[in-house]
Amino acid sequence: MKIIVKKWLLDAASACRLISKFTYQRDFEQYDSDLMLRSAVERQFEIVGEALNRAKTEEPSVIDHIPDIRRIIGLRNRIIHGYDTVDNQIVWDIAHTELPAMLQQLESLINELDSDIFL
Repeated sequence: MKIIVKKWLLDAASACRLISKFTYQRDFEQYDSDLMLRSAVERQFEIVGEALNRAKTEEPSVIDHIPDIRRIIGLRNRIIHGYDTVDNQIVWDIAHTELPAMLQQLESLINELDSDIFL
C-alpha cells in the first residue's frame, strides 16, 4: 500500500479521536446550542470523509475493510454541500453510536498495513 493511503487513514483516525474528545461528557442540548462545538465536530467529520474518499480512490480495497465508507463520505458531502440541511441530531447520534466502531475499524486497518492485505 502506498504511504499516502496510510497517512489518510491516520488523518481519519485522528479526526475521529478529536470528535470523541470534543463531545466527551457533553449532551445533545449542549452540542445543539454551541455553534463552535458543532462547527468543530462537523469539520472533523469533513476530514474523516475526505481522507477516506482519497484513500478509497487510491486504494479501492479499503472499501473491504471499512464497510460504511460510502455513508461516511456521504456525511462529509452533506455537511459541505448541504450545510443548510444538516440535522444536528443525526450528526450527534453518529458521533456517539457509530464513531467508536469506525475508529476501531480504522485502527485495525492501520495496524494491518504491514501485512499482505493489499496485495
